[in-house]
Amino acid sequence: MLPILYIIIPCYNEEKVLPITSGMFLDKIRELVDAQKISDDSRILFVNDGSKDRTWEIICELAQQDKHYQGICQSRNRGHQNAVLAGLMEAKDVCDITISIDCDGQDDINAMNDMVDAYADGCEIVYGVRSKRDTDTFFKRFTAEGFYKLMNWMGAEVVFNHADYRLVSSRVLQEFANFKEVNIFLRGMIPLVGFKSTSVYYERHERIAGESHYPLKKMLSLAFDGITSLSVKPLHMITGMGCGIALLSFCAVIWSIIVQVTGHAVAGWASMTSIICFIGGVQLICIGVLGEYIGKIYMEVKHRPRYIISDRTQKKEDD
Repeated sequence: MLPILYIIIPCYNEEKVLPITSGMFLDKIRELVDAQKISDDSRILFVNDGSKDRTWEIICELAQQDKHYQGICQSRNRGHQNAVLAGLMEAKDVCDITISIDCDGQDDINAMNDMVDAYADGCEIVYGVRSKRDTDTFFKRFTAEGFYKLMNWMGAEVVFNHADYRLVSSRVLQEFANFKEVNIFLRGMIPLVGFKSTSVYYERHERIAGESHYPLKKMLSLAFDGITSLSVKPLHMITGMGCGIALLSFCAVIWSIIVQVTGHAVAGWASMTSIICFIGGVQLICIGVLGEYIGKIYMEVKHRPRYIISDRTQKKEDD
């Protein structure tokens, strides 16, 4: 039996690029079917993440044109990670493998061939990894590579230069469904499931049309979410910092006593002000980090749904 593949594509305001890339994805499905690598029951599943333009209308039109197109619509914008998760959970019971990929055409879809081959060889997870970053600006390349190094240093298991282009089998998704946290960072959570995995390397291209939906602000937010969701090392760092400052403060107290006893004390407000500002700044930073973790706990204990599907282009098989 040939495996059924679902290509999961999150979409947010993609009306300019969707008419172009949708044909590319369909051609890839047909190519893999003709090569007897996947079943013709394979599908392209678009996940509309609360778009404000005609993205959902275009998805519905595509679904009417060809049976290989399907779509689900979230009730509101919940972010890229939740959109990918919604697609994976929608597909896990009706397919054998999924491949998540962005809609903008930057990721090389020909890498899917190698991903499917790796699955046939026994791999349950196949990571799409960028072989180089020649198309990025120096700032983007420096910050992106620094992010992966920082994540690994913090103790989070992430694959270097891997984003969200990956093949995941339904067997892995069934286990991943047991991960119930609200604050999700898929590129760090998928490796936690385990199973046999490998990587496929490819070159990333320029965006075909439209504008990027990941400015610096969102990238920093994603990075911070990844660190606080997967690592408690910042809390350990605060503890170490506190011990170090306490030791320095104790030494300063001893020094001040010695100076006072020897009669060399000089009254001055500058040193005192500097010390107070330094200690106050460190305390505020530490309180801020602690607040972020408390905020994560606050969101987790509510157990709110991570996504809500408001519409589909087709009925679920169990409906």
